[in-house]
Amino acid sequence: MRPLRLAATAEAASLTLLLGNLLTVHAPALSALLGPLHGTAYLVVIAATWMIPPTAAPGARWRALVPGVGGLLALRRIGGRASAGQ
Repeated sequence: MRPLRLAATAEAASLTLLLGNLLTVHAPALSALLGPLHGTAYLVVIAATWMIPPTAAPGARWRALVPGVGGLLALRRIGGRASAGQ
């Protein structure tokens, strides 16, 4: 769960910074740094979510495919199922 949580946070934060950069100064160096970071975090979120058994959190895998916030949606789904099962 920890790698998924870290990747989901990095995915959402990097998208926020990319959009902020685009709407303000549009520094190419910042885009060159944040773009690959966002893409990597997105792929890690997808891979980490697909490693979780489908019975643990049905629907979490498909939520992870939403760009930008998919990791947070998947974590919310997984967390809700974990707390309901206790």
